[in-house]
Amino acid sequence: MATPDVDEGVLGAGLPYLRLGAGPPLVMATGLSPEHANPTGLWRRASLFAGEPFAQHFTVYLVNRRRGLPDGATMSDIAADYADAIRSAIGDPVLLHGSSTGGSVALQLALDHPDLVRRLVLGPAACRLSDRGRRAQAELARHTRAGHPRAGGAALMRLLAPGPALRVPAGGAGWLAGSLIVADDPSDMLTTIAAEDAFDAEPRLGEMKAPTLVLGGTNDPFYTADLFRRTAAGVPDGRLHLFPGKGHMYAATHPVSTAMALGFFLASRGGGSP
Repeated sequence: MATPDVDEGVLGAGLPYLRLGAGPPLVMATGLSPEHANPTGLWRRASLFAGEPFAQHFTVYLVNRRRGLPDGATMSDIAADYADAIRSAIGDPVLLHGSSTGGSVALQLALDHPDLVRRLVLGPAACRLSDRGRRAQAELARHTRAGHPRAGGAALMRLLAPGPALRVPAGGAGWLAGSLIVADDPSDMLTTIAAEDAFDAEPRLGEMKAPTLVLGGTNDPFYTADLFRRTAAGVPDGRLHLFPGKGHMYAATHPVSTAMALGFFLASRGGGSP
């Protein structure tokens, strides 16, 4: 697959973006990140790798949250930034993909601003975090506030390991990469964690206008299979695919999950639901 040309900059009130591909607009709301900035190095390559399959058919915007989120910002506040950026910089309703924390943002955006979202993929994300997911993010926040980025990195990577046998080496890798996972100024990440901790869209799922595909693994540490099911079932035009035995990263990055999301978006070009 040829690597497409990449543009970058900021949208609206300062949302960092990478743009690649050509065609109808597709916004990908990225997961939790140590800084609200366009990624560099390994993280940039990983972001572009996630967007490249979609860029063969769409203009893909990989969009992060803005810098300088105010203390107490809610998921609705964060989603409003995305809505303003779509209206001012893109100008048309978009296909929307959200992974993990980006999925929470995407779901809130689709509920608060239904005129801007044609189709939604949550891969992986659900209407709220599981109790285990909240505890994990609270641990990351605690280590971050204490100035222990290596401990925070180790805790996060142990949780993301694809199986028990890999948790120890994953924790070691997270320890070594701690300075890459937690920024010198983590205030935006901490504000986002607090917003996601309070996020619960389940009571509003029946309001959803956009056809929605929920993708998730049954061993995801941040969401339960039941939360994935309830999210898809609560959306009037919702559908679900669970990957048995798979974890968080599978639904976010595996080619099978990517192909399902791409097929769902391509269906918007046919005669079905817009």
